[in-house]
Parts: sequence; C-alpha cells; structure tokens
Amino acid sequence: MDFQVIADNFTYFMIGSWPKGDLGGVALTIYLAVTSCLLSFIFGLLLGLLSVSRHRFISLPTMLVINLVRGVPLLMVIFWMYFLLPAFFGHGFPEIRTVIIALTCFTAAYMSQIVRAGVEGIPRGQLEAGTSTGLKHWQVMLYIVLPQGLRNMIPSFVNQFVSLIKDTSLAFIVGVSELTHVATQVNNRTMAYPTEIFLFIALVYFLLCYSFTSLSRWLEKRLSWRKSV
Repeated sequence: MDFQVIADNFTYFMIGSWPKGDLGGVALTIYLAVTSCLLSFIFGLLLGLLSVSRHRFISLPTMLVINLVRGVPLLMVIFWMYFLLPAFFGHGFPEIRTVIIALTCFTAAYMSQIVRAGVEGIPRGQLEAGTSTGLKHWQVMLYIVLPQGLRNMIPSFVNQFVSLIKDTSLAFIVGVSELTHVATQVNNRTMAYPTEIFLFIALVYFLLCYSFTSLSRWLEKRLSWRKSV
C-alpha cells in the first residue's frame, strides 16, 4: 500500500478547496452535522412536545408527520428536498442548504421521539404536583417536566448526533463536497489507490464518531454521579 496519495491530498480531504474555493471535506462534514443537529434539536423538541399534547387534534397530526418522515429512507428525503425546493421557490436552491434541510427534517423526527420518551419518563406525580400549585399545563411542562427530562435525553441526543455525522455521507448524491464526495473525487483522479483512500476515510469517520460517543459516555457518567449526590 502507498499512502502518499493521502499526504498529497491531505489539505483537500480536510477543507476542500477553501479558502480559494468552496469549503469541503471534513470541515464541511462537521459543518453539515453541527448545523443540522442544532436545527434538529430545536424542531425535535417542538415536535416532541406537540406529540405529547393533551389535545388529540395536535398530537395526532404531529405523530402522523413524524411517522411519515421516519418511515422513509434519508436518501429519499434528500431527493425530495433536492427536487421539490427549487419547484416550490421557483428558482435554484443551494445544494448545501438542501442537504441541511433534509438532514434536519429526518433527524428532528427521531429526536422528537427522544423528547417524547424523556417527557413520558418523568413520574406523573410531578405533573400533578405542578398543576396543584396553580401552574398551567404548559408552565408545568416548561419549568418542571422538561428540565428533568432533558438531563435524561442528553446522551441520546449525542448518539443521534453521531449517527448524523455518518448520515452526511449521503450528501455526495447531490454533489455536495463533503468527505465521501471528496474521497471519490481523489479516487477518480488518481485511479490507483482506492483501498488507501477509503481506508483513510473510514478512519476519519471512526475518529469523529468515537470522539462523540466518548462524550456521550462521559455525559452519562457525569449525570449519573449528579443524580446520586
């Protein structure tokens, strides 16, 4: 094996053509994952709270949307966004934004179920106690139930973020120059080192995912320690 091809293209693997061109490689992969994760957290939290609403005309449509998105592959969601967004807006839509929207919609559906489980895992007595003090239902959820539930949700959120890092590899299908797309470009240009190139890419994905998995384990231990104190 000859890993010189990795050394020769290392900068391109890390940041693409930036700063003379577009951002790509590992940097774009992290950007896609972090941006999508933050947006997914916001919308997942909203969808999760709506799905546990006492009003069925709110919870039922919410669960229908969540199950619809969860029931199709991520690749299909990316294609939906890629072809529907330009038709909806009447002009071309940037591929990176398309992928971020697709990842956000897909991941938010899964995060909403983490929120749902976290909220429903809080003893009902907490809700009844808050209501008995005169607080409204939404105030009990916001000030009593949700803060306790979020502590239990954090490790699951981190695990979902790890999955999101791997999901960004599907962005290459619409021409976004994230890590997998960059690796394919280098491989097509050299035509001689596919094993070395994709072993390196696998190692990079492993290091990224392992780092955040380790963070998840640290959070679990940290939160368990706080609960026991």
